[in-house]
Amino acid sequence: MPSDLITHSEAETEALGAALGRLLQAGDALALVGDLGAGKTCLARGVAAGLGVREPVTSPTFILVAEYATARGFPLYHADCYRLEQAASEALSIGLDELLLDDGVAIVEWAERIEPLLPPDHLRITLTALDDSRRLTFEPQGARAAELVRRIFNGQCSIVNCQSSGDSASASDQSLPIDN
Repeated sequence: MPSDLITHSEAETEALGAALGRLLQAGDALALVGDLGAGKTCLARGVAAGLGVREPVTSPTFILVAEYATARGFPLYHADCYRLEQAASEALSIGLDELLLDDGVAIVEWAERIEPLLPPDHLRITLTALDDSRRLTFEPQGARAAELVRRIFNGQCSIVNCQSSGDSASASDQSLPIDN
């Protein structure tokens, strides 16, 4: 079942990413989906910070995949499938499928373009730009991804001023505490 959070600034989206990054372990995969400017790279930058990546993280749009060393000793693979015209076959030709199954953490922007190549257990995060905020919809695919979502929404992944949002009238927004 999808769960939503709202962030109100780039800094909050990065803080959410950093909090999520602190929960990740080798073998986890994040599938980021959203229009241009929705905040996918911003979230990825935060995840990298949460994993202890020390170098600048930018969108790998032109290089397709960037690899970063994390403080935890496993790699972070950051892929961007936007420019792939024959996405699945081109992703296979550059070995993206192997990176997704590697013992690192994988973040794939424009993941919907390579959906069949995603590992069975991954966390799909759809980012939607709103007027002055972003909605992040978390859709776990598999047990590990479901555990991550449970930890995020049970307060074990504390985020600066993010709000949980529900579709029903009885759901109320709640701020999550800061955890640095």
